[in-house]
Amino acid sequence: MVDIQYIRDNAELVKQKSLEKGYPVDVDTLLNLDKERRELLAAVEALRARRNDNAGKINGGPPEQAIIDEGKQIKIELAERETYLLDIERQFMTLLKQVPNMPLADVPVGSSETENQVVYEWGEKPQFDFEPKNHAELAEKRGWLDKERAAKVTGSRFAYIKGDLVKLQFALINWVTDVLTDENRMRQIIDEAGLGGVSPKPFTPVLPPLLISTSSFEAMDRLEPQEDRYKIEGEDLWLQGSAEHVLGSMHANETFQSSDLPARYLGFATSFRKEAGTYGKDMEGIIRMHQFDKLEMESFTEAKDGINEHLFMIALQEYILKALNLPYRKLLKCTFDIGKPNARGVDMEVWLPGQSKYRETHTADYMTDYQARRLKTRTKYGDMLSHVHTNDATALALGRGMVAIIENYQNADLKVRVPDVLKNYLGGRELL
Repeated sequence: MVDIQYIRDNAELVKQKSLEKGYPVDVDTLLNLDKERRELLAAVEALRARRNDNAGKINGGPPEQAIIDEGKQIKIELAERETYLLDIERQFMTLLKQVPNMPLADVPVGSSETENQVVYEWGEKPQFDFEPKNHAELAEKRGWLDKERAAKVTGSRFAYIKGDLVKLQFALINWVTDVLTDENRMRQIIDEAGLGGVSPKPFTPVLPPLLISTSSFEAMDRLEPQEDRYKIEGEDLWLQGSAEHVLGSMHANETFQSSDLPARYLGFATSFRKEAGTYGKDMEGIIRMHQFDKLEMESFTEAKDGINEHLFMIALQEYILKALNLPYRKLLKCTFDIGKPNARGVDMEVWLPGQSKYRETHTADYMTDYQARRLKTRTKYGDMLSHVHTNDATALALGRGMVAIIENYQNADLKVRVPDVLKNYLGGRELL
């Protein structure tokens, strides 16, 4: 949530920025409810004080009738005011939760993802002396991908991943995990990115739950759009749509000591999305699947470190793509595309020669204290309490990572060269 004091002080700006993100909010009604809520709260507190004073007039003996009558009247008034206050609080919180996080100053204003800004491109696109194949065609010919049998078992947008493609996925998991849990590597990446002052503290690997309660999903502000989520029938549980949903909520209602920050997690999870609104799109291969595996970064920092943590996660993403020698472009996402809880977002898109286009493989989201206010996740420095800042970012979407390797490292004989950094993780193999 956005701090209500910020909304009081910047009402017109909040209206403008909310519209730029595509979330029209009735800020005037919100502020009227806020005013009424504060007045009611003051009245309720005054009645509670009167109730206590009235009770103090009873000195052990039978109370006077006037004291009894006054106590009854206070009780009636207090019950009425408390009931009304609860109703106003519900209305107020409903509207407050509709206010999106405010975008940072450098976020471009845009009304569609086509207005995301390309920051730069890196790497040379591979040149082939043959017609490069789409990953789906190559993987099916090699016996690595079986969507036909998966459709028989589960329906469309599922797949059996087999053979060397499974080994490639595990190699990627192990390599990325080794990178992000190595403090010396963290320090190297920080220095190369010019992020002096960022902690080199490594990530803690986590295998999180794959289910999340409604309250936790809502606290992360990631439940919407619900039509893209899988609900467990008869249970107050959903299949998570990405590991950060269950990593970011794990410290709800907790307080960090400042010395414990940053707290960084690398979560591996099989995630689930309905891919609502993509009917007939990307039906070949493993680009848009209902079930997919990801390595996701999540971190908690003090407010002063939040933006540099965001830049650090982006630097980690670029390190991974460069080490794999995958040509990519970096995009600064516009207001429309960054999402409701986000203050800033960056995407990485890798060149896929089999499709002759860039496709998203990574995203990095900076939420400031927006999620932490809903989660009640704080940090303590001395006697001071404040909300933490949260960041999440893709370390590697395994499916799309393998797609990028297959298409960029393919040979005419349908074999796929192994990126140098993965050879030791595949027993020294040069080819798959």
